[in-house]
Amino acid sequence: MLQIVKSILLVVSALFPIVDPIGGSPVFLSLTRDYSRETRRLLARRIAMDSFVLLVVSFTVGSHVLSFFGISLPVVQVGGGLIVISTGWAMLKQKDDRDRNALSRTVDCSNALDDAFYPLTLPLTVGPGSISVAITLGANAPHHLGGNLLAILAAGIGSVLIAITIYLCYAFADRLGAIVGPSGMNVVLKLSAFLLVCIGVQIMWNGASQLLSSLPSFHP
Repeated sequence: MLQIVKSILLVVSALFPIVDPIGGSPVFLSLTRDYSRETRRLLARRIAMDSFVLLVVSFTVGSHVLSFFGISLPVVQVGGGLIVISTGWAMLKQKDDRDRNALSRTVDCSNALDDAFYPLTLPLTVGPGSISVAITLGANAPHHLGGNLLAILAAGIGSVLIAITIYLCYAFADRLGAIVGPSGMNVVLKLSAFLLVCIGVQIMWNGASQLLSSLPSFHP
C-alpha cells in the first residue's frame, strides 16, 4: 500500500505542474468565451475524460507506439511545441471583447464538443511535455507482472486526480473572469497567450537540442 501511495504521489507531482490546469483555465476561458456556462462545463468534463485517457495510454503503451512508428520523444516535443506556439500566437492576435462585436456568435453543444480533443485537450491541456513525462514514467516502471500492475494502478489513480483538477479549474473558469473583470481578464488572457508561446518555444527547443546533440560531430 505504501508503495502505491508513493507511486501515485510521483505521478501527480510529475504531471500536475506540467498540465497546470490552474494556469490553463484563462486560456480555456478565452477559447470558450462564446459558450454558455452549461456548455463550458460539459466541455470541461469531456476534456477531463480525454486527458485521463491520454495520460493513461501514454503511460502504458506510449513508448511502444513511438517505437513502432520510429518516432523519438524529441521529435514529439518539436512537433507539439510548434502547435503550442501557433495556438498562443493566434490568441495574441485575437481581438478583445470591445473589438469583437462583429465576431460574436452562439455556439451549441455539438459544435463545442468538436473542439474537445483538439486543440483543447491536445496540446493545450495534455501537451507534448505531459506526454513525454507520462511515457518516461511508463518506460521506467517495473517490468515484472506484479510491479507493472501496481504501476499501472498508480498511474490510473494519479491520472484521475489530475483529471478532477482539470474539470474543476475549467468548469469554474468563468468565476475567475467575474472576479477579475473584463479589462483585467483581457490582460490575463494576453499574458497567458504570451506565456503559451514561450512554453511552446521551450518545448520545441528541448526537443531540438536533443536532436542536435545526437548529430555526429566532425573534427578536422
